[in-house]
Amino acid sequence: MRCPYCNQDDSRVIDSRSADGGNSIRRRRECAACGRRFTTYEVVEKVPLMVIKNDGSRQVFDKNKLLTGLVRSCDKRDISMERIVAFADSIERDIYNKMEREISSKQIGEMVMNRLKDFDDVAYIRFASVYRKFADISSFRDELDELIKEKEKSSAAENGNLQEGYPGLNWKLKKNLEDLLAQERGYYIYNGAGRNRMAFVYPNSYFVGMSNLGLHILYGIMNERPDIACERAFMPDKRVLPEYVRSNTPIMSVETQTPLDEFPLLAFAISYEMDYFNVVQLLQLGRIKVRAAERGEDEPFIIAGGPCVTFNPEPLSTIFDAFVIGEGEETLQHLMDVYLSNKKSGKKKSGILAELSKIPGVYVPSLYNHIEEHGRTIKITHDPAAPERVERQWVQDLDKYPAHTVVVTDKTEFNFYLIETARGCGRHCRFCMAGYCFRRPRNRSLSFIESEVREACKFGKRIGLMGAAISDYPEIDELCHSILGEGLSMSVASFRADSVTQELVDSLAKSGVKTLTIAPEAGSVKMRKVINKGIEEKHVFKALDCGLKAGIRNYRLYLMIGLPFEDDEDIDAIVDMADRFKDYMESHRCNGALTLSINPFIPKPFTPFQWMPMIDKKTAEARINHIRNALKHRKNIAIVTESLKEAYIQAVLARGGRSVGEAMIDASMNGGSSKFRRALKEMRVDTDAELYRMRSDAEVFPWSSLDMGLKEEYLWQELKKAEKLEKTISCFDGCHRCGVCK
Repeated sequence: MRCPYCNQDDSRVIDSRSADGGNSIRRRRECAACGRRFTTYEVVEKVPLMVIKNDGSRQVFDKNKLLTGLVRSCDKRDISMERIVAFADSIERDIYNKMEREISSKQIGEMVMNRLKDFDDVAYIRFASVYRKFADISSFRDELDELIKEKEKSSAAENGNLQEGYPGLNWKLKKNLEDLLAQERGYYIYNGAGRNRMAFVYPNSYFVGMSNLGLHILYGIMNERPDIACERAFMPDKRVLPEYVRSNTPIMSVETQTPLDEFPLLAFAISYEMDYFNVVQLLQLGRIKVRAAERGEDEPFIIAGGPCVTFNPEPLSTIFDAFVIGEGEETLQHLMDVYLSNKKSGKKKSGILAELSKIPGVYVPSLYNHIEEHGRTIKITHDPAAPERVERQWVQDLDKYPAHTVVVTDKTEFNFYLIETARGCGRHCRFCMAGYCFRRPRNRSLSFIESEVREACKFGKRIGLMGAAISDYPEIDELCHSILGEGLSMSVASFRADSVTQELVDSLAKSGVKTLTIAPEAGSVKMRKVINKGIEEKHVFKALDCGLKAGIRNYRLYLMIGLPFEDDEDIDAIVDMADRFKDYMESHRCNGALTLSINPFIPKPFTPFQWMPMIDKKTAEARINHIRNALKHRKNIAIVTESLKEAYIQAVLARGGRSVGEAMIDASMNGGSSKFRRALKEMRVDTDAELYRMRSDAEVFPWSSLDMGLKEEYLWQELKKAEKLEKTISCFDGCHRCGVCK
């Protein structure tokens, strides 16, 4: 490709990625002569499509003419340009999908007219008034009467819960999804044969799910394969969920509004325990049998991945056919290769599952038998064809896989353009599952991240940097400078008080951040030693100083109660820290708000505290109330907590086995999480033992079939060090303490 700077022909491709919703490939090139870089786009050469006009003449199809007519028809209507362009794009796709070299202008006109009826009534009438060429007012009135009749028919169909042509589909709910799609940029839609259909399913609302970076990463990877057409589906939000239930409308995909049960393969991304109840409801609403054993050969094959299933998939084990354990960029590719090849060869489901179990990082729960007593796992056996333990998989070189927002929309929880800077954390905080299940800590190269920032410029959104601790990124100041230098603003998922820089905080302030969040996790020196947080009080106040210098007025402290070995003095230390933090703010003429976000500690698998009991609910309530009462005299101090009831449900699910999963399914089918305790009782699961029992070092955990790469004795040793208030230093090159780096 000829260089636009020096006109030499010798250049090489240094980066390629899909663009324009999969319709083109963006290639970044470097000139061998002058070394400068430039961008080219590769598109499929389309055979010219000829339009046969009414007088018999022919001309090349021009989408701009179609677009101009639509814009005129939609003039002064509450219709965004994005929706109009998406409408024109859909007409163009349908025209080319006819696979004909010629099409009459009448055919195009009828296609537009038929679509406009559902798109906008006024736009339809305006377009019809030109296209139909009415001879008189009477013929125009006839057209109008016909439209009114069709609308009345549609209204009647809606009241009857049906849309003509879509048995069991509510046309308004379908249109909601079409409207969502019209506001997106970067989605993929493939028409025609040759690709195997699948859908990523996020068991929460579109608003929440589209803020999940993992969903974006894998959606992009799957659609860049030549053999897969991947779509997305979400849990309907509370506003429209009753209408799905009332009208018996199945869950549909965003891209093509296809009912969920029509996809051969569904892949769930699961990040939160409370979403387990949504998984069951989604499948029911999707007209899919909940339990894997009940689904036949022609029913959807269902897999899952994400943080929750990586550390303990057992509460969901009767629902899913297979789980991806660890990071999915490579494992999911291998899974799809094996699944598709075996499906093509005609293998039955059992045979496919046996083949999948041979893939490193794929856990097939039906090949493992769990023996339980009162909800407590006492023994696990496995099929001889399956491995005794499934090893977690992780990406060695993050730069091999772009990690940024793929589908751009304003309707997300944060409305950021997300970019991952690093993965994993080596700080050894003993309460943190992510710190153990996503080792080893890895950073992306600065040049790679900067290229993704440049790619984001065309969207003009705030950059959301994602990582376990953004301030630990070794070139964070340079990255901040690059982002602001591109004229963009930024935000961060989290930072540590002991590594935060003034440059980072200044960049956040310049980006409009009004509240700075700091996570000491505990108020006392003792408790921070117990959890190996590695942050001292001087670090907390250093971060506050950075914020004050940057002009930030409001602060939030993340804190936990109920940590192992905690006593009343440690609760008083939270009050004391809050008092002194607010005093310091006021002494620097900062009268902004201080918010304490306080929640009970939940023991998680594959952490040193997996053996520990949770604090009992009454004590948790008493300690939170003690903090509230001690600080109620202070102005501009707010205390927020999440639902304690939900926290204890999460705790049972986080360490639960298969009986707990059955109780969750039963509760979901009979009213939701509010019925969970009753369902546990019916399953003879001892809830108090699940929550408050100290486990022994010989405990058989439900997740014992998984291998995070950690030495068996390592976590128990860390628990003993916590009890002795001993420090564990951070990961370093050449370290082999935990066993992950072999």
